[in-house]
This record gives sequence, structure tokens and C-alpha cells, in this order.
Amino acid sequence: MHNRFLEGFLKSWGVIIASEIGDKTFFIAAVMAMKNSRREVFVGAMLALAAMTVLSSLLGWAAPNLISKTYTHYAATILFFVFGFRILYDAYAANGDGESELVEVERELGQHSSKTSSGNTVEMGKGKSPGGAQSSLMNMIKGIVSPILLEAFTLTFLAEWGDRSQIATIGLAAASDVLGVTVGGILGHGLCTGAAVLGGKHLASHIDERMVGLFGGVLFLLFGAHSLWSGVPE
Repeated sequence: MHNRFLEGFLKSWGVIIASEIGDKTFFIAAVMAMKNSRREVFVGAMLALAAMTVLSSLLGWAAPNLISKTYTHYAATILFFVFGFRILYDAYAANGDGESELVEVERELGQHSSKTSSGNTVEMGKGKSPGGAQSSLMNMIKGIVSPILLEAFTLTFLAEWGDRSQIATIGLAAASDVLGVTVGGILGHGLCTGAAVLGGKHLASHIDERMVGLFGGVLFLLFGAHSLWSGVPE
């Protein structure tokens, strides 16, 4: 039991470190922390990532109860190889001409801020309207929860949904100890998000996305090979 927990913990922690450094959620935290409270950005992002990790782990834990454990194990193994080769291909094909993840996140956050500002201006101009009840509800939520924390939570959750780290977590939880995968995933996210918030844009701009991709791809392939070698867990 202890060995399975440790194996799930280390695999999950390694996958998150390899896939989240230089990822969209990493840059969202880094850019937002430049202009807002670091603590609120960190808490909002971590709540979203922890919720996503728990949800993904539960989905992975439920899979063997619905499908044969053999099928789920080899499906997770195939996912590791697919992600590994895909990440390596993207890293190899990157030539620096396309828009980097950091630039894309800065542009999207700027557009989001503009929409929020224009929405507030229109609301003030209209005064009371049929949507007043909805606006009052949103204002009440913002009065209870920090708008920055809420924004960090929402943007991070949406960016993480369907991301390779989420799918990898589901696969790991299906084949390894679900508690170890959950704890390792949350701690991995905490480390990456903490580095993004503390380092800000200075750290983000010095990350070589191609090298991170090569490292992540190799790590996914190693996990796939280990999963293939170890076989279906008893």
C-alpha cells in the first residue's frame, strides 16, 4: 500500500511539474501576479487546480469500476506514449515564429480586462434593467469573494479543463493509488503556481518553452515505458 501510494505520488508530481511549467495556467498566474495581490492570485489559482485534480482523480478512480482494470491500465499507458510523442513533436517543430504561450496569455488577459471594464461601463449607463437581479447576485458574490481571487480561479479552471495534465491525472488515478496521485498532483501544482506567482513575468519570459517541452515529452515516455513494464496492478 505504501509503495503504491509513493509510486502514484511521484508519477503525479512529476507529470504536473513536466506539463505545467511553461503551460497556460503557469503564465496566467505569472501575469496576473504582476498587477494584483500575489496571495489572492495564488489562492484563486490553487483552488481551481486542486478542484480539478480531485475531480480528475475521482474520474480515474471510478474508471476501473466501470471498465476492466486491464483496459484502463493499457489505455493510460497509451495516453502517456501519445502525449510524450506529441509534446516532443511540438517542441521539435517549434521554430520561434509562432506566438509564444506567454504572449498569447497576455493578449487574452488584456481582452478579458477590456470586456470587464466595458461591461461595467454599460451597466452603469443603463442603471436598472431586467438583468439587474443577475448583476446584484454577481456584486454580492464579489462582495464576499475577492474579484481577483474569483478571476484567477475562473481563468485557471477554464484553462486547465481538457488540458493534457488533467487527462494524464485521470489516467494515473486509474492505474495507481488515487490518494497518492491526488496529493502529488496538488503539491506539484502548488510548486509550479508558487514559482509563477513569485517569479512573475521575469521568470516566465526566461523559460525556454522548447526545452521544457523536450523534458516533458521524455518524462511522459518514461512513465509510459514504466507502466508497460510493470503490467496491470493487482
